[in-house]
Amino acid sequence: MPDQLGLDMPAWQPQLVCGVDEAGRGPLFGEVVAAAVILDPLCPITGLGDSKQLSEKVRDRLYELIWKQALAVSIGRASVAEIDQLNILQASMLAMQRAVVGLAVTPDMALIDGNRCPPLNCPATAIVKGDAKEICIGAASIIAKVTRDRDMQQWHARYPYYGLDKHKGYPTKQHLLALAEHGVCDQHRRSFGPVAAILEKQP
Repeated sequence: MPDQLGLDMPAWQPQLVCGVDEAGRGPLFGEVVAAAVILDPLCPITGLGDSKQLSEKVRDRLYELIWKQALAVSIGRASVAEIDQLNILQASMLAMQRAVVGLAVTPDMALIDGNRCPPLNCPATAIVKGDAKEICIGAASIIAKVTRDRDMQQWHARYPYYGLDKHKGYPTKQHLLALAEHGVCDQHRRSFGPVAAILEKQP
């Protein structure tokens, strides 16, 4: 009778889906940072979404909640040297791959923000603007952005004249003027046009 009723069968477990996103493709300075997040369906987090649409205060609050309540969170990076060697697209794929590999729990599926997937050891689907469509990708976008923004705060302490605390390494007018005045440091991406142009002018 137990066999007929299925009472001795293991309980069904939901698929473990991780969201993956990156931060830092556009900046002239620093690593590209990716995050992978497996949310806990039994411990939902309200307010998740595209990190770029959230205030810094809200992002910081959600960042702490995600680390506390998610089933697994992992961060992957690609260095400035890897960005210059591989190009920013391939370096972003590498950072995302490292983030997924670093998860303490192996996902059954990965949902990737964008239009292509990095090589992974699990099935993956790319979703354009996925950070606004899938909460697990939204969670990953928050982890990646807050992590990289905090990296820039630390680099600002070392290189205060670039204004990294304000523009986070993006090619703003302030950053370009600082580059022209102070030159290029070891964390600038030499393969990016504005940085390469400064280097060409140096004796």
